[in-house]
Amino acid sequence: MATSKSLATSSPTDADAAVQSALRTLDAEGSGITALTAALQSDLGPAFAAAAELIRDAKGRLIITGLGKSGHIGRKIAATFASTGTPAFFVHAAEAGHGDLGMITADDVILALSWSGEQPEMKNLITYAKRFRIALIAMTAERDSTLGKAADVTLTLPKAREACPHNLAPTTSSVMMLALGDALAIALLEGRGFTSTDFSVLHPGGKLGAMLKFVRDLMHTGVEVPLKPLGTKMSDALVEMSSKGFGCVGIVDANGDLVGIITDGDLRRHMRPDLMTAAVDEVMTKNPKTTSPDTLAIELLDTLNSSQPRITVLIVAEGRKPVGIVNVHDVLRAGVA
Repeated sequence: MATSKSLATSSPTDADAAVQSALRTLDAEGSGITALTAALQSDLGPAFAAAAELIRDAKGRLIITGLGKSGHIGRKIAATFASTGTPAFFVHAAEAGHGDLGMITADDVILALSWSGEQPEMKNLITYAKRFRIALIAMTAERDSTLGKAADVTLTLPKAREACPHNLAPTTSSVMMLALGDALAIALLEGRGFTSTDFSVLHPGGKLGAMLKFVRDLMHTGVEVPLKPLGTKMSDALVEMSSKGFGCVGIVDANGDLVGIITDGDLRRHMRPDLMTAAVDEVMTKNPKTTSPDTLAIELLDTLNSSQPRITVLIVAEGRKPVGIVNVHDVLRAGVA
């Protein structure tokens, strides 16, 4: 209640001041990204390419380290790498000197984040990397810092003013580190040809996991699939449609290949006194649209939504053989939309 009261009584001037402060912050952080873009097109570019090559060719994993705000950013970067096909995890720079160095092997690559490059906690990690010849990549604003000099590759971030009015609180600098880490992860993703199918293997949970399910995970199979052979009377086909509850029936030839489909729309278009005694061959829509078991659920939903005329169900086929059926309700129940 106190919060509601304070919001209700705040003056327009106070609200405007907050918005103006936010705009200044975003402008400062945007300037940092602009400077980073320019640096990548200049001196930072070759170092970035070398860092990507080191990580790509590593036999082990990518170890990301840092402390303070750089540590928090490092954790997120490690998660992004891991989720996009580059095995990675975070080691806190201070904890490294108290046993966590044992997590790092000679086959790994270390990416160390430090704006100043002078945190004393990095000393043990640098020494360890040199002792066991572990490749070290530095992300720092100071090329000539202790960390910058010790690294095999130094990603030198351009100088930029923090959004903090005192130029103290890590804000712009944190955004720049995060952006450069994301850029590295995506460069490696694209370089490896990491696909949406690969992505789905690493993201089985939540809304994202639902979007990355395959049609084979959602489809109905076996006796649930409404199918009838060519030559079937429409009266029998209508019973199949009604009993299976999908509003359609697939028509197959003597080889079991799907050659047509009959939907509610087909019934309306062919309505006549002798419809029930006609053969399905006369009523079916030939060469119906199908989907594959390996289609992603999100892609299936796009297909259903964009189809004209609008469709809500598709037969699932491997080649011309029907293997299942899926409708929009199956997709929605899976949590895709």
